[in-house]
Amino acid sequence: MTGREALPNKGGGGRREGRHVPVMLQRCLDLLAPALTRPGAVVVDCTLGLGGHSEALLTAFPEARLIALDRDKEALRLSGERLAPYGERATLVHAVYDELPEVLDRLGVPRVQGVLFDLGVSSMQLDEADRGFAYAQDAPLDMRMDQTTGMSAAEVLNTYPAGELVRILRQYGEEKQAKRIVSAVVRERDKEPFSNSARLVELIRDALPQAAKRTGGNPAKRTFQALRIEVNGELSVLERAIPAAVKALAVDGRIAVLSYHSLEDRLVKQVFAAGAANTAPPGLPIVPEEYQPRLKLLTRGAELPTEEEIAENRRAAPARLRGAQRIREDVTQ
Repeated sequence: MTGREALPNKGGGGRREGRHVPVMLQRCLDLLAPALTRPGAVVVDCTLGLGGHSEALLTAFPEARLIALDRDKEALRLSGERLAPYGERATLVHAVYDELPEVLDRLGVPRVQGVLFDLGVSSMQLDEADRGFAYAQDAPLDMRMDQTTGMSAAEVLNTYPAGELVRILRQYGEEKQAKRIVSAVVRERDKEPFSNSARLVELIRDALPQAAKRTGGNPAKRTFQALRIEVNGELSVLERAIPAAVKALAVDGRIAVLSYHSLEDRLVKQVFAAGAANTAPPGLPIVPEEYQPRLKLLTRGAELPTEEEIAENRRAAPARLRGAQRIREDVTQ
């Protein structure tokens, strides 16, 4: 889960007193900087949230133009207030980040110089009780990042076959007790459909053996993560979005991705590694252009937040940052 920034105060007119600093903000700016200092540079924030990273990009690179995407209309409204002083330099779009190619095509932008992803769920979504993302407070089991479309978490729990729920909890939550939890869910939903988070949290606590409750924080964390990923199609969207973002980069353009669990980070690592690999058959005396690497890795493995960053924003703790630079165009073979 991300720690992008805290919600504004009620009635604060868009001001965010005491807000969290966006996760690994300075490192993200440093990674993208060499590509964004020239006039006319375009940078895409694929996960706008409350606009913390976007505001920093617009401030740090006064010659750059920003395109920012978010599927959450409330996030777009709040960040629109925040970024209003930047005028036409900021273009905000209601879209999921795998729709990046269509967005750029609509805007007439063939290539961009920078791309930033801050994955997972934003602090706004965690802190708004009625969104149902957080297991620490009772709320309707919704979990949709875009509340205008798709199935809610309650619908998933109440209608999916048991085997499918087990698969989701194992695959997306890495939950070893998936069968035990799903058996309890199926038994309880037959009595009364699920609607609120507190009942699900209590069920998970009751279903797990004592040993499983002693490690890994809140025992509901993995189930809630799995449901959120399923509801929002996060991994399938990410599988399309990262290659599309790499393809949208101009030569010398840079991409930075903040992930918050191993499933996300593994996908990013695979795309970057494939782009940075020499794909020539072994034994060629000269490697033809079409086999040359397209990317140069900018981070050694995944970079982690500092202890100071975690102390300032506890939601930064699981963050993993990877960066890459486009070093040549694709060649049609």
